[in-house]
Amino acid sequence: MIAETVCSAVSAAGLGIAAVTAYRKRFLSAARIAAYSLVPVGLVMTGVVGWAADTAFSPMAWAGFVVLGGAWLLFTGTRALERRRGGTRKERKAARASAQPDAVAPTASAPSLGPATRPATRPAAAPRAKSGDDFSDIEAILKKHGI
Repeated sequence: MIAETVCSAVSAAGLGIAAVTAYRKRFLSAARIAAYSLVPVGLVMTGVVGWAADTAFSPMAWAGFVVLGGAWLLFTGTRALERRRGGTRKERKAARASAQPDAVAPTASAPSLGPATRPATRPAAAPRAKSGDDFSDIEAILKKHGI
């Protein structure tokens, strides 16, 4: 009974605010406020408020909410662990079975972790030109590329 009275008072106050807003020539806002203020009365008339009040004071309902919350936590926790580990047990087993012992790039002809193909020593660098001859480096680059 108290919940119905409170909802009716909230709706009456909302309709009053909507009337003041309409008086100020803000009809769109007034219509929106009136719509929001009619919701509590509609909930009382459909019985939702009575059901919610009965549920709020029922220990069995709260225990049900606790059980639902625990189930939700278990579900999300297992999904997070599954993503972190890389899939289900079957998927991990199949991935291990299809893995090759050598690390090979998809289009490589030899293992990428195999012996190095470059010589260990570098050739000696050519002596640099004098600082006044700035274009010699550019000419060397152009000759190298055939330009």
